[in-house]
Amino acid sequence: MRLRVLGCSGSIGGRHNRTTSFLVDEDILIDAGTGVGDLSLAEMMLVDHIFVTHSHLDHVDSIAFFLDSVGALRPKPVTVYATGPTIEILKRNLFNWDIWPDFTAIPTPEEPWLRYRQIEVGEVIALGGRRITALPAVHTVPAVGYLLDSGKGSLVFTGDTGPNDALWSVVNRIENLRFLIIETAFSDKDRRLAELALHLCPSLLGGELAKLERPAEIYITHLKPSEIELTMLEIEELPVDPKPRLLQNNHVFEF
Repeated sequence: MRLRVLGCSGSIGGRHNRTTSFLVDEDILIDAGTGVGDLSLAEMMLVDHIFVTHSHLDHVDSIAFFLDSVGALRPKPVTVYATGPTIEILKRNLFNWDIWPDFTAIPTPEEPWLRYRQIEVGEVIALGGRRITALPAVHTVPAVGYLLDSGKGSLVFTGDTGPNDALWSVVNRIENLRFLIIETAFSDKDRRLAELALHLCPSLLGGELAKLERPAEIYITHLKPSEIELTMLEIEELPVDPKPRLLQNNHVFEF
């Protein structure tokens, strides 16, 4: 499997800050934040599957524009995979005809541009020999992370999450784990805000990484653009080996 980072910022601003989206091979998106907008129309037309971690706008807004751009050009619907509560939030608050059209009814309910596929935590979706598993996450709305397993190696993306013991009980059983992408949305000066918003800051990250029992390359995502340097300096001071690295746009993982 090949994962390319389209966006990994906690917000926008400047040429390089795009919100969360990863392109897996040519046909899968993991989340659909503003990074999707950097794909060409030809690249967008190849995407058949979108796995959503949760309903927050920085992870889903480009589903709307993506479908508006290529829905009519595609021979079949795009499938959005998400938990039942997340699907209900998207239906109620985004694809509701008030904020954006309901693409499950366009051009007709029988032949739509969008269809939903409900998933559960722990469920494995197999796509052409690739296995994608929904992982537990702890956030202010229903949320998951994802395990991507090619058979030769695995990558874990935590999604947005606060401290999450259930995640590590799964991760520590992944024998072919190679990469871990984990969020750190706030610096330690905003630890109280991180706790309220169910995100991580460096001190909370240190506690989480202490639960990891397998070797892996660790990458940090979802940093606020105004606090990248401060947050990474605080992470550098953690007693963690190997040191986590900053995830960046166009980073490519092969596993």
